[in-house]
Amino acid sequence: MPTPSDATASPEVERLRRRLADSLAAGGLLNDPAWDRAVQAVPRHRFVPGFYAENGCNADGLTVWEPVTASTDRERWLREVYRDQTLITQFDADEPRWDRPAPRVGGAPTSSSTLPSLVLRMWLDADLRDGHNVLEIGTGTGYSTALACERLGDNGDVTSVEVDKDRLAQAADALYGCGYYPDLAVADGLYGYWPSAPFDRIVAACSVRAVPAPWLAQAKPGGKILTTLSGWLYGYARVLLTVSDAHTAEGPLLDGTISFMAARTHERPDPGNPGHWASLTSDAPPRPVRHSPHRLDEATGEGFFGRFLAQLAAPNAQLLTGGGDVLHLVDVTTGATATLVPDRVHGHLVRQAGPARLWDAVEAAWDAWDLAGRPGPQAFRMRVRDGRQSITHVGANELTFFLP
Repeated sequence: MPTPSDATASPEVERLRRRLADSLAAGGLLNDPAWDRAVQAVPRHRFVPGFYAENGCNADGLTVWEPVTASTDRERWLREVYRDQTLITQFDADEPRWDRPAPRVGGAPTSSSTLPSLVLRMWLDADLRDGHNVLEIGTGTGYSTALACERLGDNGDVTSVEVDKDRLAQAADALYGCGYYPDLAVADGLYGYWPSAPFDRIVAACSVRAVPAPWLAQAKPGGKILTTLSGWLYGYARVLLTVSDAHTAEGPLLDGTISFMAARTHERPDPGNPGHWASLTSDAPPRPVRHSPHRLDEATGEGFFGRFLAQLAAPNAQLLTGGGDVLHLVDVTTGATATLVPDRVHGHLVRQAGPARLWDAVEAAWDAWDLAGRPGPQAFRMRVRDGRQSITHVGANELTFFLP
């Protein structure tokens, strides 16, 4: 049975790679000939020896994940690898044995091969140029790293760090096997990588709750940091910061509904049993909500950003589901809770307890956002000043949030 390496130069692979490049070009992402050449040159299948596809649920309702590799179904493997889609490659930080593929049941994805359009969009937004010294946070499969190496060639330096040693080992084999030689290291990217600093560009292939201070310290004056901001409500927004010095940076939020897996130490902590949180009640009577909690689940670009603003307003909150459409907004750091119960007249009633009024904070943010006309992310700017990080929109009404 053919393996990824011996399929690289086949006419079938060339056709699939060209088709992927055509789809990215149709989306307006390959206007730069250098990036067009990079997409056509890098064999994505060499970086994805296998991935997991959903295959129904078991008797307990857990998702069954079927491995797809060159040995299990070569045609499907190649076809899916060269589509513009994200492919899950790891669960629960457990590196799979693709030479012995086996199904998985349940689990939390901890690594993936990000869809090529997003990988390319990140590099384009970061504005890589010849001569740049670049730090990539999160090597993953190595496909994104390969694109940057192909684009810069001998006219720049690429360093990529990955917290998972097994993941990096697989990426290194693929990169070196394809003739790319970036500086690779097993390291926690939240601390950057001092041996290769200072950097012209720092690009994170993971999301963070706030921009780590070492990134600012390791960026050159005028250098740029591109990262995705996330949190425990699973709201996301990308930001492109221009660094002034080791303590100061500023830049816009970028448009689009993009999400990345969180840096592992920025993942939300396990909140425990929703029923236990429901027992934390206040003596104050419940009140009708002004905004439906279902705004947190709106499947639109505007709703996606509204969730991010709710997260900024209650940065340590998590959303738990109870029985009968009951929702719990809980803060494991303070013990604050808001329980939202369906009501025929008002839609929902909310009862809050603890040192903070979580739902009050969310509704106040949405009130101000609505009053301002629901501006999109591109109307907001992030500022970092001496360790304090804020996101602000200034218009008819001022909206300012501080990151944790």
